[in-house]
Amino acid sequence: MGINPKRIKMAFCSSAEGAKFRDVATQFDKEIRELGPSILRKKDDTQKNKAKA
Repeated sequence: MGINPKRIKMAFCSSAEGAKFRDVATQFDKEIRELGPSILRKKDDTQKNKAKA
C-alpha cells in the first residue's frame, strides 16, 4: 500500500507568481476533494484510537 500518485503534486512558483500559486492550490484542492478521504487517514485514526484505549 502506498500513496495514490494523484495525491502528490509539485509545482514551481516564484514569490512574484501569487496568482499562479493560487490557481495551482485551488486546482489541487479540487482534485483531492474529488478523490475522497485517504485510506491512510483511516489507518492513522485507528492507531490513535488504539493508543487512547
